[in-house]
Amino acid sequence: MKIRYIGIDCYGNTHPIKKFPRKELMEQLGASSAQKIYRDTAKGTQHVGYIISGIWIEVYEVHEWKV
Repeated sequence: MKIRYIGIDCYGNTHPIKKFPRKELMEQLGASSAQKIYRDTAKGTQHVGYIISGIWIEVYEVHEWKV
């Protein structure tokens, strides 16, 4: 079950995100636009984050951990 998202930028800073990654990151950084970041994988190209105000931010889903 997906709980929320977290963004980790190129400097190692974390950006908590509740529901809408692109919108919330742009609000946090005071930006009006964002470029998508893609990564080539064995399964093809995958969207992994955004470049906002010159900062490279990868977005990860945070899931509940059960032991």
